[in-house]
This record gives sequence, structure tokens and C-alpha cells, in this order.
Amino acid sequence: QVQLVESGGGLVQPGGSLRLSCAASGFTLDIYAIGWFRQAPGKEREGVSCISRSDGSTYYRDSVKGRFTISKDNANNTVYLQMNSLKPEDTAIYYCAASPSSALTTTGRWYPYWGPGTQVTVSS
Repeated sequence: QVQLVESGGGLVQPGGSLRLSCAASGFTLDIYAIGWFRQAPGKEREGVSCISRSDGSTYYRDSVKGRFTISKDNANNTVYLQMNSLKPEDTAIYYCAASPSSALTTTGRWYPYWGPGTQVTVSS
């Protein structure tokens, strides 16, 4: 049974940092790519970053490049999203999702498995 659980969200001031974790079970990270998505109130869900299942290739949306870093620990079956220099516009519920696709994509329809999400609030 594939399961994903996010943790690490919270309230942080602008310019601060958070590290989100996505703990996976029921599969291993060498057969599923992992993506991070977010949805702010009143806005559509958007892809933030993803990491491939094979060579660890990564992708970031333009607005987070240079601030966010995705990584994975295959031994612990966990994917991380390090978020630095956070801005109020980063406020959203963050979800991790798993995809069997070999493509590096943050198109949501390629991700059949989703975690429940974790709230990130950036505010002074």
C-alpha cells in the first residue's frame, strides 16, 4: 500500500527557512519519482519541484529556483524540500506525490499517489 506523509510545515517569518519531509512507504524511491506541489487559498495547485526516480535529476519552478532544494534519502525512503528565503507568497498547503513515470514532470495527472499535505505560512 503506497503511502506518503508530509511533515515540517509551520509558521515562519519572511526570510526564514523550513525543511519539509515526505516519508514514503509501500514502495521505494528508485521506482517512483517524487514531486512537491502547493496550493494557496483561492489558487490552483502548482508544481514546485520534483526529483527523478533514477539519477536524482531535479526540476524547480522559476519562482523557487535558488531558494528551494529537493533531495532524497533512499535508505530512509524520505524526500526533503529545503526552503530558504521564504516569502509570504510561498504560503500554501504543500503536498508530496509519487509518480511511476520516468519523465521529470510536475504535471499533477502523472502522480497517482498523494500525501495529506502540510501547511506552510510565511508571515511576520
